[in-house]
Amino acid sequence: MRADDEERILSQLLQDYLRRILTARVYDVAIDSPLTEARLLSERIGNRVLLKREDTQPVFSFKLRGAYNMMYGLKQAGSLGAGVITASAGNHAQGVALAAARLGVPAVIVMPQTTPAIKVEAVRRRGAEAVLYGDTFDEAFAHMQVLAQQRSLVFIPPYDHPEVIAGQGTIGAEILRAHPDPIHAIFVPVGGGGLIAGIAAYVKLLRPEIRIVGVEPDDAACLAAALSADARVVLDQVGLFADGVAVRQIGEYPFAVAREAVDEVITVDTDEMSAAIKDMFDDTRSINEPAGALALAGLKKYARRSGCQGQTLLAIASGANMNFDRLRFVAERADLGEAREALFAVTIPEQPGSFLAFCELLGRRAITEFNYRYADARAAHIFVGVRLERPADRPAVLAQLETAGYPVADLTDNEMAKLHVRHMVGGHAPGVHDERLYRFEFPERPGALLKFLTHLGARWNISLFHYRNHGADYGRVLVGAQVPAEQRTEFDAYLGQLGYPFWPESDNPVASLFLS
Repeated sequence: MRADDEERILSQLLQDYLRRILTARVYDVAIDSPLTEARLLSERIGNRVLLKREDTQPVFSFKLRGAYNMMYGLKQAGSLGAGVITASAGNHAQGVALAAARLGVPAVIVMPQTTPAIKVEAVRRRGAEAVLYGDTFDEAFAHMQVLAQQRSLVFIPPYDHPEVIAGQGTIGAEILRAHPDPIHAIFVPVGGGGLIAGIAAYVKLLRPEIRIVGVEPDDAACLAAALSADARVVLDQVGLFADGVAVRQIGEYPFAVAREAVDEVITVDTDEMSAAIKDMFDDTRSINEPAGALALAGLKKYARRSGCQGQTLLAIASGANMNFDRLRFVAERADLGEAREALFAVTIPEQPGSFLAFCELLGRRAITEFNYRYADARAAHIFVGVRLERPADRPAVLAQLETAGYPVADLTDNEMAKLHVRHMVGGHAPGVHDERLYRFEFPERPGALLKFLTHLGARWNISLFHYRNHGADYGRVLVGAQVPAEQRTEFDAYLGQLGYPFWPESDNPVASLFLS
């Protein structure tokens, strides 16, 4: 095929979507979401960062646009049958439920039995019937197909349909209306591809100089794989941290647009998504779900990699349906994703004063985590987190420890260490005698941990130590010290002189279960 023929076919494809987008019916249920500048992040990376706030939609996600547009067209054509049905445990379910309620048609949402109760209740509150079936999405989807046939229900796909793509494409139209000035790149999260196809089709036809960049989790990169193979491929498995984009194969209709109108795809990891969630909170005081912050994570990675400065970069904040119980994990990983924390395994001598000497070596560097449990009489293995001012500090800290003669391993990129080992350091230590346990609180400021250890002194051997900086006003430490019975009165008097609130914990039942 000649190049001009390919260009003509591409133009026809994009023009078809342009017509669909311009006539899409979405504002019965959706809002023209705001375009917000992320001022703090903009200052930090030297570019103007804009956020398209789809997390402010009535269902806290862009998904209602495509669902409503398709369903409205079907109703106008008299093709809704006995109602609609879909399989989803996420934002598409709520979008279909809201659209059905607005159009006055029955809706059935098939969800895996493992779906959190909060999402099931959200669907039911909007008047839809929630059917729980199977343990996986594939099982729920298969059951949905059976129900659709039995009850004459019309399937509303989450992304793989031209009218769904057109509904999502109204976001692109809103962006160009709200910001007619130059935009260097628009960053779009990618799951099945409906969102990026709609935005890319609209923007590339009218403003071809704007780069369209897809962003995927590195463990669910179905578009990147398809573009590399120049064909749709099925991933063996996908990660579930960003469950809103955990799709094994890009949609057929989205891929036809993406292969022509998407400039590149960037992949990011869990830590980078967690850092982006924190960035969004810092600038907007809103908490996006991992998929919702995915585009911003890609934007930051693009800015670092390209070195661009003074450009306008725009990210789609696509959803805020965050499960509350995931916030602890996100907070734990955010500093790692921003390269503000490094994790090390360090071996130090098992003798009084070793902790103090180690902390003195690090000086004013803030220690974010310190886990230790007595293992043997010769060496102590500690798990330590260190706050970094900039990413380049990480190799500097590693070199500093190695120069001082400490055996050290960098665990910052070790997923097993970050997920599990940091919480498993220690356990029972049968070789420890005369151990007393205490909890302490001390004002949290730079050098606070060093000051605490300096005050504690080097006379008594520390046999257990756990500290984690949680960004609070007070640091909290659990300490075990080997104190012979004849020295306990002296030791208790010494603790009283430290000036830190403390609580004896030797008789706490959990100590005998897990520590002593």
